[in-house]
Amino acid sequence: MAVVVRIPTPLRRLTNGQGEVEVDAKTVREAIDKLEELFPGFKERLVDENGELRKFVNLYVNDEDIRFLKGLDTELKDGDTLSIVPAIAGG
Repeated sequence: MAVVVRIPTPLRRLTNGQGEVEVDAKTVREAIDKLEELFPGFKERLVDENGELRKFVNLYVNDEDIRFLKGLDTELKDGDTLSIVPAIAGG
């Protein structure tokens, strides 16, 4: 199942500058594991030591926040887009 993962600018140094990466995955968790295989160090920026999504990271499957779906166990289908959106704070 080919899924397109949109990589935010702060993480592109891990993907050799690529803004989009294609992975084969059935769930969001599996997509993150595939990203880690391709780009070591990627996973730790998205999930904590307990395997939970970090508070400052938002993941969207086709514009739907995974926190309102099944979290990291949200299913993916061929052609889906997984967007990684880091939270921005400032004033």
